[in-house]
Amino acid sequence: MTAVPAWQRMSWPAADFSRIPYSAFVDPAIHQAEQERIFRGPVWCYAALEAELPEPGDYVVTEIGDTPVVVARDLDGVVHAFVNRCAHRGTLLVRTPRGRARDFTCVYHHWNYDLRGNLQGVPFRRGLEGKGGMPRDFALADHGLKRLKLASYRGVVFVSFAAAVEPLLDFLDQPMRRFLDNIFAKPIEVIGYVRQRIPANWKLYYENLVDDYHGIMLHPFQATFGIARATQEGGSIMDAQGRHRMVYVVHGTDSEDDAKAGYEGTTTYNTGLTLHDLSIADFRDEIGDGRAIHMCAFFPNLLVQRLSNTLATRQIRPRSAGVYDLYWTYFGYRDDDPALRLVRLKQINLVGPGGLVSMEDGEAGRLLQLGIKGDHKDAHSVIEMGGVGDVPKVADHLVTEVSVRSFWKNWCELMGVGPATPTARVV
Repeated sequence: MTAVPAWQRMSWPAADFSRIPYSAFVDPAIHQAEQERIFRGPVWCYAALEAELPEPGDYVVTEIGDTPVVVARDLDGVVHAFVNRCAHRGTLLVRTPRGRARDFTCVYHHWNYDLRGNLQGVPFRRGLEGKGGMPRDFALADHGLKRLKLASYRGVVFVSFAAAVEPLLDFLDQPMRRFLDNIFAKPIEVIGYVRQRIPANWKLYYENLVDDYHGIMLHPFQATFGIARATQEGGSIMDAQGRHRMVYVVHGTDSEDDAKAGYEGTTTYNTGLTLHDLSIADFRDEIGDGRAIHMCAFFPNLLVQRLSNTLATRQIRPRSAGVYDLYWTYFGYRDDDPALRLVRLKQINLVGPGGLVSMEDGEAGRLLQLGIKGDHKDAHSVIEMGGVGDVPKVADHLVTEVSVRSFWKNWCELMGVGPATPTARVV
């Protein structure tokens, strides 16, 4: 009889996922199980933007969980994805982050593959002067790279390892597709990349992405300069399964007096903060919806953001139970006028490892990991802001963290753990 792993016996004292055991963030066995059950499981993971592959032969390398992956556009213009691992001895095949090629050759023994992942050449396959070589029944067609399912929506490329995974349109669901329709309404072009390594568990960052409550408290720049405040009009919506969450804040829907009163007793709204160049906090309402914050987190590894006039994707790449990498891809629209493009480039300083807004997110994760790494047995987080019980799919305010509970509901279903009789529903 096989013993049940310790992590599957974690204590879940609240049936509505309002209590999360800290061991979920520190156990290496959980990290390993997540690779199979989530990142290589029956979900769609973000891999790239088609705008990164504008021409035949273009490719980017990425990671889905801990698995290296290549996304490439073949010479006929079709996009493919495959594991970045030579079929011969497992060598990392493509070693540069992005580029253009006609094929890929392994540096170790020079096995060669086309842009679809098919093996097309093995040096000395027939031996040399009648000696050595591969067996006579060795077939190139049997030794291609491991291909992944690939689907794209509005130029956002998702991949899945699962043989049976729901259609991408169903996985995204209509509210999230409308968000992508909005952000990718026009052709885009990539304008920059940034990456950072954060000493924290990846789930702490995903919690952050779906937590409205932190956004109105952690970021003094946003509150002080009017980008996002609790006193402004805002809210969020989830898909039917509660896997993904979109949040928005409407610029200019409060006054400075509203902000002073709403944040009284906190240090988040800080009139002592000043800027030499106020334009970095400007908001140009490009589409007329007034949303200076318009972001969507897609389970399990993606955020698509519009923060003021900065457009970007953020991809989560877990490395261990206590470390993840965050990859930022900044983009603009092809028809940006020079002034707007300059604004986008300037406002990159808001988001990224040293961003005036987002640097606190990485530090919060680090502090969380430090706080829970020691005596965490039988200790749990408390997730009750916005209420307990069922999880409302729509919120018309920002003083809530119910989407965090919905994240854990989906995580538990995939991991095969959780309260003995879960009660929370997305309603």
